[in-house]
Amino acid sequence: MSQPELSPNTSAPQDKPAIAPKAWWRRWVLTPILTVIGLSAAGAMSVLLLVGIGLCVAYPNLPEVHGLAVYQPKMPLRVYASNGTLIGEFGEEKRHFLPISEIPKVMRDAVLAIEDARFYQHGGVDYLGVLRAGLANFGESRSQGASTITMQVARNFYLPSEKTFTRKIYEILLAMKIESKLSKDQILELYMNQIFLGQRAYGFAAASDIYFGKPIKDLTVAEAAMLAGLPKAPSAYNPIRNPRRATIRQQYIIDRMYENRFITAEQRDEAKAQALRYRTKPPIPPYAEYVAEAARSLMHEQYGAEAYTRGLNVYTSMDLEEQAIAAKALRKGLLDFDRRQPWRGPEAYVELPTDPKQVDIMIAEALEEHPDSDTIRAALVTDASPQRVRATLQSGEQVEIGADGLKSVGKALTEQASPKHQIRRGAVIRLEQGSDGKWAIRQLPEVEGAFVSMDPRTGLIRAMVGGFDFERNKFNHVTQAWRQPGSSFKPFIYSAALEKGFTPATVVNDAPLFYDAGSTGSRAWEPKNYDGKFEGPMSLRRALAKSKNMVSIRVLESVGTHYAQNWLTNFGFDADKHLPYLPMALGAGSVTPMQMADAYAVFANGGYRVNPTLVLKVTDGRGHTLAQYRPNVLDESMRGIDARNAFVMNSLLQEVTRSGTAARAQSTLKRPDLYGKTGTTNDSMDAWFAGYHPHLVAVVWIGYDQPRKLGDRETGGGLSLPVWIDYMAFALRHTPVVEYTPPEGLVNIGGEWFYEEYTRSSGVRDVGLQSPDAEEGAPSAPSASEKSDILDMFGKPASE
Repeated sequence: MSQPELSPNTSAPQDKPAIAPKAWWRRWVLTPILTVIGLSAAGAMSVLLLVGIGLCVAYPNLPEVHGLAVYQPKMPLRVYASNGTLIGEFGEEKRHFLPISEIPKVMRDAVLAIEDARFYQHGGVDYLGVLRAGLANFGESRSQGASTITMQVARNFYLPSEKTFTRKIYEILLAMKIESKLSKDQILELYMNQIFLGQRAYGFAAASDIYFGKPIKDLTVAEAAMLAGLPKAPSAYNPIRNPRRATIRQQYIIDRMYENRFITAEQRDEAKAQALRYRTKPPIPPYAEYVAEAARSLMHEQYGAEAYTRGLNVYTSMDLEEQAIAAKALRKGLLDFDRRQPWRGPEAYVELPTDPKQVDIMIAEALEEHPDSDTIRAALVTDASPQRVRATLQSGEQVEIGADGLKSVGKALTEQASPKHQIRRGAVIRLEQGSDGKWAIRQLPEVEGAFVSMDPRTGLIRAMVGGFDFERNKFNHVTQAWRQPGSSFKPFIYSAALEKGFTPATVVNDAPLFYDAGSTGSRAWEPKNYDGKFEGPMSLRRALAKSKNMVSIRVLESVGTHYAQNWLTNFGFDADKHLPYLPMALGAGSVTPMQMADAYAVFANGGYRVNPTLVLKVTDGRGHTLAQYRPNVLDESMRGIDARNAFVMNSLLQEVTRSGTAARAQSTLKRPDLYGKTGTTNDSMDAWFAGYHPHLVAVVWIGYDQPRKLGDRETGGGLSLPVWIDYMAFALRHTPVVEYTPPEGLVNIGGEWFYEEYTRSSGVRDVGLQSPDAEEGAPSAPSASEKSDILDMFGKPASE
């Protein structure tokens, strides 16, 4: 086959020639670069356009920042104990405000090195920092911030805390506005006085005092670097609670100070080697939180919101030593009770990562929600077996719990344990270290308590503990918990009876009582004694000492419920909280521990009403006195009950602590001048002891916030009395024995006290020894409506 003929101008096909080097570079290098630049320029223009729109729309709506230029810090409300020790601070800002000229350079340099090294170069927004943070976030799994000091000032003064894109835009715009109005030194001054640094410290001057116990001007490079590490996360980098973690950050900040030429290499090495000494005594002592909060509440009632800004100084009557003893005694009592309860399980479970490097910070974050409670420490389990548990504390310290320390958890370390009770890796538990250095698993008690003491002659409160742990439960059970007082209320019924002719020698029958439901349709009421025993006729003195319920009911029947209800008001009780029915004899009404202390003070001081008083003096920020307490002088205008009544009741209540349900008081403290009454309500829901010395009244209550049974064998004598004894042993250690002097109008016959007009021949001789029909002057049986109210109020009371 012949080939086609080629035209003279047509050449045969050949390979394409290679691209010249210059063309290759232009196509594969220059063109992409120009494209990126073009896109970047377009993107930048878009960003600038968006920013411009944002400025036009948002900038006019930004808050005014002129106030920052004349910023005056609001001084907090400060509360002091009777010896002048600071026990509480309240207010929006708790700080020692210092002008920038008084903040040492080393502290400023440490802050700039870690927070904003280019502070004096940028205009409020550090674009290099933003780019650096973006690259870090792109390349790593963890985030990196880019907030300048100016942006942080904008956030702290004007913006909410939640992290949103909108808030970030406003933060940037506000920072630019602040920079246009304030100098750099003014902005830094605001920041260093405003920032929260943990341990109740706001600002670096306050932090220097709290952490190191020294003025800020005396800080070393190492100390300044440690404080500069706190703003990022005050809890995680707290050097007292987390020394290892805080030290790692401090060392990094020292390096940053060197890199930014704030310190020399020699200063860097010296700072890294310095061993820091922290303030061993906290600026605000523990155990006084409920007192401080009570004083705060009183000031707010008096001065409103200004109480937190005008620098009020409130001086209370609280004795700091007695307060600490009372708090420790109550905590011990509650913990002793809780150790008799079954294991309730870990407080929480946390999924720990497998990467060991991430475990430490995860533990720190998890335990933030479970703060330590005095000696009871929170810990997170990292390894568990039936014979041994390993756990890590908030401080990062790793501890091991051996077999002896695992006894309280029962089968919680076995596979048979229920999921909510099991102790396994990731469980949040509580630990306590014994005097031998060994750790044991504990649990925070669910039961709560209250303690209050006061001087019955003046009404001055000396100690007040509103619960187990203020940080855990701020409800003040002393003043806010309305509970049934049980048998601790019987003395007030007996006091009413003395005015009706009863005497300590009056014989009352401790025999069964039964109230038929009759036509009411309600169930019958058959009250019992706590011990379930009936001992027949006995004197009023013996009946109160043994807390006999049948006797108290018969006494109230004889006295009359309405008369007794009115009599209670002489002690400061609210009549409407003690309805005029027979269960009132067994403490079926409602009282607070503070009311009980106030009421028992009437017996202790010879019959006078004194109002409980906590605040002695109030001054303003300049030291001017705004209010001053004037001590009470007992006079007849303050009388609540007759002096004879008080003396006889003291005699009866002394018998309770000598031979009755509170005999442990005199036998332990080895002194006769102690008086009081135990109380346990129906089904053991509340345990009380209210007692006193002529110079000191103290009341203890223990129970659950949501009333439930404490236990069949739990009583006021077993639970509350030991707390009272522990406190009184300290409070009365230097107080001589004081006996009451009998007032006029009393006679002593055969060793017993009588009103002159109610001797053995003229007073009430006996009650309940004959049948109701035959007994002269016996009270009538309760009406149908009264029986119905009795049953509705109390059910089956069996009060100790």
